[in-house]
Amino acid sequence: MVKIIIDEKIRHEKPIIKGTRITVEEILGMLKSGMSYEEIEKEYNIERQDILAVINYVSSFVYGEEVYSIPA
Repeated sequence: MVKIIIDEKIRHEKPIIKGTRITVEEILGMLKSGMSYEEIEKEYNIERQDILAVINYVSSFVYGEEVYSIPA
């Protein structure tokens, strides 16, 4: 089931949790600020699976990424 979508009519095409106007960026900011999953779930009326979908969405951008040193 797709939980993260991009809709040109919602939040300027930023990725959001489907069925909400909550952006991936907002959830990451909440987690970064130290909010617990439970606090986010309660305050924004979302489920743990929504938060995990955000983390999976973002991690997909770095999965398999290779980093190389550039000689000076």
